[in-house]
Amino acid sequence: MRILISACLLGEACRYDGASKGLPPEKLEALMRKHTLIPVCPEQLGGLPTPRTPSERQGACVVMRDGTDVTAEYDRGARIACALAAQTLAEAALLKARSPSCGSGEIYDGTFTGTLTPGDGVTAERLKTLGIPVYTEETFPF
Repeated sequence: MRILISACLLGEACRYDGASKGLPPEKLEALMRKHTLIPVCPEQLGGLPTPRTPSERQGACVVMRDGTDVTAEYDRGARIACALAAQTLAEAALLKARSPSCGSGEIYDGTFTGTLTPGDGVTAERLKTLGIPVYTEETFPF
């Protein structure tokens, strides 16, 4: 299967804090043996730097902790990620849990207090509308 995957889960230091959240080596090796992985970082594709100020969804908008509206960058990154999924015939997506871009099923609530709420990140939401199943590292059936 061809799987669009958050680059940070592959160990790329592209998260907002300049770190990665790489999968455990045994899970990554199993994925690589069975599937074709297509790395993506929607935030970087949208033009945001690394590191960057943390962002959270506030309704239809994405806002940085300092109040800067970065909705346009998140939308741009989601559009590019969806185009990449279409070009590569991706059959699923494995994205970073709780991210304002990649989270699926639950995300931070926009108050920057660590509170979770039901919802999807911008990219996850768009991929789902295209019929692409979206998983996180916590829900993917490894």
